[in-house]
Amino acid sequence: MKRLHRESPLRFLLVFLGLFLFFYYFNIFFFSITSHGSHYVPFIDEHLNYIRLLRNILLDVSRSIINTIGFTCISNDYQLLVAGHGIIDVVYSCLGLGVMSFFAAFVIAYPKKLKPKLIFLLTGLISIQLLNVLRFVLLAILWDKKSHLILDHHTIFNIIIYIIITITLYFWVKQDDKQPVAGAKN
Repeated sequence: MKRLHRESPLRFLLVFLGLFLFFYYFNIFFFSITSHGSHYVPFIDEHLNYIRLLRNILLDVSRSIINTIGFTCISNDYQLLVAGHGIIDVVYSCLGLGVMSFFAAFVIAYPKKLKPKLIFLLTGLISIQLLNVLRFVLLAILWDKKSHLILDHHTIFNIIIYIIITITLYFWVKQDDKQPVAGAKN
């Protein structure tokens, strides 16, 4: 069987799809074993629950920002309440794990050196969550559940974030085209 070259588009596509499916479904599996139900594993829920940790960080940062800009805000493990503005529920689908799975799979699969990949990966994942915090802050202050929009805020956020990711990945990939080839004369 012929091995695929490191920079082969087919290799990239296969690695990307494999990693994306692994990350995406691992998160769903992990959520199922840390949620009370038939597959619940108390030890993992109590000691290794990165989903709860992410939710708590997002809620705490959002609450702090809202309070800093002059609103009164409280939160619990799943909700953000701004006095006089309403409440938002932060459920699994709000955490951006699917978006993060897509981004991480792409960056890891793309044939670049390790250091630039790690820097871009960490910066990108943090940026995705900063945009998520911005969404929570805006929703908590402005969202009216009674409004009858065709699209819900999850869909709007996903469209915006995938556009941003696509543009960012395009420039990150094109960055290699601007690098001089080793040994080439200008």
